[in-house]
Amino acid sequence: MSKEKDGQHGVQSLEIGIRILRAIVNGHRSMMLMDIAAATDMPASKVHRYLVSFVRSGLVDRDPMTSRYDLGSFALTLGLVAVDRLDRIKLGLSAISELRDEINETTALAVWSDNGPVIVRSERPRRPITVNVVTGSALDILTSASGRVFAAWLPKSTVDPMISRALTVPALSAGMQSAAAVDAMLANVRQQGVAAVVDYHLVPGVAAVAAPVFNFNNEITLTVLVIGVKSMIDVSPDGPVVTALKRSAQALSLRLGSSGGAD
Repeated sequence: MSKEKDGQHGVQSLEIGIRILRAIVNGHRSMMLMDIAAATDMPASKVHRYLVSFVRSGLVDRDPMTSRYDLGSFALTLGLVAVDRLDRIKLGLSAISELRDEINETTALAVWSDNGPVIVRSERPRRPITVNVVTGSALDILTSASGRVFAAWLPKSTVDPMISRALTVPALSAGMQSAAAVDAMLANVRQQGVAAVVDYHLVPGVAAVAAPVFNFNNEITLTVLVIGVKSMIDVSPDGPVVTALKRSAQALSLRLGSSGGAD
């Protein structure tokens, strides 16, 4: 047997143990031994031997009163360290690069700041006519696609003061004249899963669409944007651009530990 082939062999007992841990994670609550055995399709006696070792290592805790098993303190430490080491911007840059290659449009990442959304990274497409996005650009909360996405998923206590101020400035209100109109628009954004804006007031002739990216707490942490010339980009809800954007944002959310959407 070659060294290369030998190096591809794993440790079967470790892989079995991971199956058990994954069953506990997917259970979303403490579990009885029989429940874990059923979830892993293994005999309870076999599962119990692994659980004994996991309890000793701190990966699993056993409640002596109920005999239920749950993740232990060391599992929590592993999770927190993994989250701390995640570089959302680095992962996001990879995501928007791949998205740019797929749809050949300008793509970008935006984060939330005390003053609203800010562009932190962008990727230009390989085409002669394109839209240039400047890193560090601040975006308005109601007139920009990213602003609308953040407003749709951030806590109301965070975004309502900005929305109230925007409603007093016609150029920033996006034609909406009341908080009720804004709420209806944001409800539609949540339903669609994206926000699209055509003819952004600062740059006429430009269209943009943004989708949310969620972290391990299922809280919005980024937006992924696609920006293009209005006459050359399709931002319809079921079009290929929006479909690819949603897929990219969802994949990035999963990489950041999200369970699949906002709470």
